[in-house]
Amino acid sequence: MNADPHACAGAGGESLAALRARHDALTAAEPKLRVRERARRLGTTEAALVAAGCGLDAVPLDTPKDVFRALGALGRVMALSRNDWCVHERHGRYEDIQADGHVGVVLGPDIDLRMFFQEWRDAFSVVENGRHSIQFFDRQGVAIHKVYRTEATDAQAWEALVARFASKQPPALPVPEAATPRNEADEAADPAALRAHWLGLKDTHDFFPMLRRFKVSRLGALRAAGPDLAQRVGADTAQAVLERAAERRLSIMCFVGNRGIVQIHTGPVEQLRRTGPWFNVLDPTFNLHLDTTAITECWVVNKPTVDGWVTSLEAYERGGELVVQFFGARKPGQPELVAWRELMQALCATPLAA
Repeated sequence: MNADPHACAGAGGESLAALRARHDALTAAEPKLRVRERARRLGTTEAALVAAGCGLDAVPLDTPKDVFRALGALGRVMALSRNDWCVHERHGRYEDIQADGHVGVVLGPDIDLRMFFQEWRDAFSVVENGRHSIQFFDRQGVAIHKVYRTEATDAQAWEALVARFASKQPPALPVPEAATPRNEADEAADPAALRAHWLGLKDTHDFFPMLRRFKVSRLGALRAAGPDLAQRVGADTAQAVLERAAERRLSIMCFVGNRGIVQIHTGPVEQLRRTGPWFNVLDPTFNLHLDTTAITECWVVNKPTVDGWVTSLEAYERGGELVVQFFGARKPGQPELVAWRELMQALCATPLAA
């Protein structure tokens, strides 16, 4: 990236050259740091490091939503979404891309996404150590979603996409915006009304509107609902569920998200391995990297739907943020897998509503 060396990295007025110099010193001292941690150490954002060309070549791309709509032309790629505690990687094609409004979906058999475009702001084509990616960032400079080129990707289509959307504007570093403050309470003001509404749910997708209606956090709702609807289990349960699913060859759904996206894997998990704090799924088309040391609470959550009761395991970190969710594999119109329901019930000290 041929950036203007006098452009500023942020409100402090740091130049691109100064940011790159600090970045180079950090990577020389600690070469194994991931970019997310490098940004944190340097007091900047990942988007700023990318825009400044810190250890990589980057091209800003115009109209990120249009870039995303064009991903279907690339063939097989690797899609990555993450939060601070969990990384979700899935190989496949972008198919059935629906991205017209503020909320979009990708409904392919391999890559399955829910996008919240009001959070999206910047996009870049990135080449780092010979590895090509397209990266999308939110208004705070945090990575929302990354698309990696693989041997199965149409390289010509990739280059055409980058050329089509490459910005003609002078390079500039993205200035992070303040995050929208939370307006929900951590305790339900009317637990009885919340529980009554919960018992009337018809679809799992109605859960988030319920939280907004009662202005309560997700954990606040779980704590208020009653043990037949939400029951706290051991903080180590996420790993145990993955292990039991692998042992029983049980097909599951794994949801990982951030402010701008939720990425979903549906299928079995087979190759499990621990590396330090990370518990990993290392299958050919699906990788999951879960920092189990960050999980402080796990809950079995039970929701009524028109297809019967649907149970999930939800893992939370110390600040109350959702880290990862697991369901039994299912599609709308299908009842929950009996084996998954039995696994969830076996985790609980008291019976779930049925």
